[in-house]
Amino acid sequence: MILPQPDTPLYNHPLPKIEHWLQQLGCKQDSEERNCWFVERPSWTAQLWLDTEEITVRYINSGTGGQDIQRSFKYSLSRRDVEEAVFSGP
Repeated sequence: MILPQPDTPLYNHPLPKIEHWLQQLGCKQDSEERNCWFVERPSWTAQLWLDTEEITVRYINSGTGGQDIQRSFKYSLSRRDVEEAVFSGP
């Protein structure tokens, strides 16, 4: 599957291409809650939700005192910007 150019806003990506992109980045889709994805890196773990207007990321136990850190990214951002923001970690 060929993805649009990295500087293309996410709202110009069909859902199957966004899902393919997440799979390429090592994310695993929840089998029951299909808009929920999980990603694990050596220094952090996160859940991603493909919401109606944004991608919401919750970095698990990554904040002060082991609290979660949550961030949201609008689909108007480019795929490259979202990838750099989300996958650079908390």
